[in-house]
Amino acid sequence: MAPLGDRLRLDAPEFYTAFAGLYDVLARHGPGVGRLRDAMVDALAPDPCDTVVELGCGTGANHGRVRDRVGPAGRYVGVDFSPGVLAVARERDPQGSFVRADATRPPVRPGGADACCAAFVSGMLPDPAAAVRTWADLVGPGGRLALLDLARTTRPGWRALNPGFRLFVRAGSPPGTAAALRRSPTAVLDRRVAAAHRELREGCTDVTAGTLAGGFARVSAGTVR
Repeated sequence: MAPLGDRLRLDAPEFYTAFAGLYDVLARHGPGVGRLRDAMVDALAPDPCDTVVELGCGTGANHGRVRDRVGPAGRYVGVDFSPGVLAVARERDPQGSFVRADATRPPVRPGGADACCAAFVSGMLPDPAAAVRTWADLVGPGGRLALLDLARTTRPGWRALNPGFRLFVRAGSPPGTAAALRRSPTAVLDRRVAAAHRELREGCTDVTAGTLAGGFARVSAGTVR
């Protein structure tokens, strides 16, 4: 029998496939989510004609934002492991480039992209720092990298909402996730998000980092060293 962690990885694509329609609604029309996605793409700041790879693209909610920045001569490639969410993305834009693959092992050669981004992905990865290093290799020195993630807030006045955030995280996790983790899903999320954004800061120059949505959202971007 495969280890529990491996079984959960296999179950996760099925989970997101089963709820692809609901996920798409939340990804596009959730309260304030459009502003957060705009902030990540603004921080990424791709140039016209750039090739941008989005890891964990979901239903392609960031596709139009990136295409507006890179123009008709640029290219957007979305990578996700769930066939269901990719089906929604391809139905919305049959001409888009959406690839089914693991975000930690994207089918892109080192230096094959000008910029990479990932929204709400870091907290799902067992080793997010290693993933960020992989993504940095995809763009190489001088390439751009941006992350958008959610975690518990540390802002005074907003921390009272952290219990509700914990419920949100648990409700959005694939079945069995909480039982497989030694710590709560929210504590694991916080640790993974912190590790990913720390790795970006250490591996990039001219880093911009900030929080939005009462401190629950983290946006970091920089140029790979």
